[in-house]
Amino acid sequence: MKRLRLWPQGLVAQIIILVAIALFVAQAINFALLLRERTRIELTMQTAPGVYRIVDALDTRDRRAAADINRRNRVRFLTASPTLSGKERPDIEKRARAMFDDVGVSIRSLRVIEDRQAPPPRRWTSLRMHASRAPDHGRAARLTMAAEYAPGKWAVTQTRTGGIPQRYGGWLVGQTLILYVIVLLPLLWVGRRLARPLRQLTRSAEQFARTGSADAVEECGPGDVRQLTTAFNAMRSRIFAMLNEKDRMLGAIGHDLRTPLASLRVRTESVEDESERTRMSETINEMNRMLEDILSLARAGRSSEAQQKVDLAALADAVVEDFLELGAPVDLADSERAVANVRPQQIRRALRNLIENAVVYGERAHISVERGDGTIRLIVADDGPGIAEDRMEEMMEPFTRLEGSRNRETGGAGLGLALVRAIMAEHGGALRLANRPQGGLEASLVLPA
Repeated sequence: MKRLRLWPQGLVAQIIILVAIALFVAQAINFALLLRERTRIELTMQTAPGVYRIVDALDTRDRRAAADINRRNRVRFLTASPTLSGKERPDIEKRARAMFDDVGVSIRSLRVIEDRQAPPPRRWTSLRMHASRAPDHGRAARLTMAAEYAPGKWAVTQTRTGGIPQRYGGWLVGQTLILYVIVLLPLLWVGRRLARPLRQLTRSAEQFARTGSADAVEECGPGDVRQLTTAFNAMRSRIFAMLNEKDRMLGAIGHDLRTPLASLRVRTESVEDESERTRMSETINEMNRMLEDILSLARAGRSSEAQQKVDLAALADAVVEDFLELGAPVDLADSERAVANVRPQQIRRALRNLIENAVVYGERAHISVERGDGTIRLIVADDGPGIAEDRMEEMMEPFTRLEGSRNRETGGAGLGLALVRAIMAEHGGALRLANRPQGGLEASLVLPA
């Protein structure tokens, strides 16, 4: 079961998500700063009326009568600490102290109490609220501020607080949505324009890895991307030219070598010693097989054979029949129908190489076909000594043999497994080697179903 990936793999999606997250963080910081500033302004608006009344009353207390001060500023002067009931507001107290210090008024002690019983508004305030039709929402409250400006002397005033609730939250959400539209839509357009040639480039590279050929990529998009596609197309043309030159060279080498080998085969017929003639013919046949393996390995990945749907169980049965006709110790287990899209001649050759190795090194070959989770396995097991675990990867390299004497009687040139691995890579599959618990080696051709 594949693990769920929440983070997208596409370039455009990643860019848009990162920008969206950055915008969200920026707007969150902006909201926090606005909220802090709004809180400070509201705190100042709640504190300023009481502070200014007390400051004005203290400035005029020596020039006016107490009654006149009380009537103009609504400030009461007491000679004892007032008894206040309600909710304490330390935030307003802190702000009021700072405001008193700013205007140069020394306050010994300060108390601020809030209760839900609001004082009656002034006449002009009532007319303004009625004219604007602003609802009260039941949030109005009474704020009582008592300041001790001298030992035992208090100035007390009451102000009205609350009123229209905050409404900037909805405005901020709307601003964020508008910002997303303004920023993300052009970014989406630029991202799609950037991603389109990159997708074409990816498909072309995957096509080359899969089939050995690739279509040219359209040179479009931003300047940097166009330069990339131009460089890729130039590299593609150069690689194709080199591969075509290699194929022509290999064809010429194969033709030039087969001609003298055929001439040698004819000349062996004139040798009177039968045993010598037989050894010479075997050597020529071995050289032909080696030449065929080398050319096949060199052309791996550029096969001209078309892919087709093949029943691999039937293909394995046909290969086993060929070996049984030659008297080789080979058996095939009963298998269900297993159809895959392959190049049948290449799969036949790969299976034949594994069976030959099993017969030569493992005395007997046991073939079976198994279906797995999205794969089909052609398994060739033998009864031989197996291969050391640390040498399994090495054995799939060209010209590598388990027996290092290079004696033709104990094996070939060491190209069999390398050729099989190249054929599997061309099919998008794999060659896997493993030692059997009961002894012997198990070689598997793993193909996508």
